[in-house]
Amino acid sequence: MENKLSFNDLICGTHLCLERQGPGSSEMTIKALSFLDNLSENSRVVDLGCGTGGQTITLAQNINGNITGLDQFPEFINLLNNKAKKLNLQERVNGIVGDMLNLPFEKEEFDLIWSEGAIDAIGFEKGLTYWNGFLKKDGYVVVTCPSWLTDEHPAEIEKFWSDAGSGLDTMGDNVGVMQKAGYTPVAVFTLPEKCWTDYFIPREAAGKALLEKHIGNETVETFIEDDRHEVELYSKYKQYYGYVFYIGKKM
Repeated sequence: MENKLSFNDLICGTHLCLERQGPGSSEMTIKALSFLDNLSENSRVVDLGCGTGGQTITLAQNINGNITGLDQFPEFINLLNNKAKKLNLQERVNGIVGDMLNLPFEKEEFDLIWSEGAIDAIGFEKGLTYWNGFLKKDGYVVVTCPSWLTDEHPAEIEKFWSDAGSGLDTMGDNVGVMQKAGYTPVAVFTLPEKCWTDYFIPREAAGKALLEKHIGNETVETFIEDDRHEVELYSKYKQYYGYVFYIGKKM
């Protein structure tokens, strides 16, 4: 009898062993950090949708202060907390299971809200608007979100993003949304292609291992095929869209 796997099982099966659960790199995280000031050992930071904590650890190694990582997957959080302990960062880094749209924090608790590759799942405007209440005045929000890089949007890739539940906007549109949500834009920059390939290559290997573990499982086969299709579309249309860092300061 075929094993029944949930969507969460499939996500964990293909992402648990990855350094990052989406396009990004330590270099780009550090570049984004370079636009911020006024962070100190007393700063409170939260990384929303932190995954297994690739960027969370980079943050901890490059800024002082206390960092909370939040993600919906307990397996990811366990890995983050284990990494922090191995690197002797457990006094400053703590991972918790939670919902990005139902945060268990006090209002105006944080000096910095960070989120790489996660805000798209709840909506750029919705996330920025809700998270604003948890930032101190003059606090920063730093997120990456897939965005159109050109005014031309080929129908095939537009349909892909729409089917995935993502209505991509242009960088200009998103900057406008950021202002409307109560932030002064500080910087905007696009992730390089290497950030995508360094995510796709290990994910493909993890997908292959999952297929071998569940031979003949149609749910797994369909999921992995969708991943392969995403890679093919990126190769074909990468000049039209990409992940973009948006950095804002609370007004």
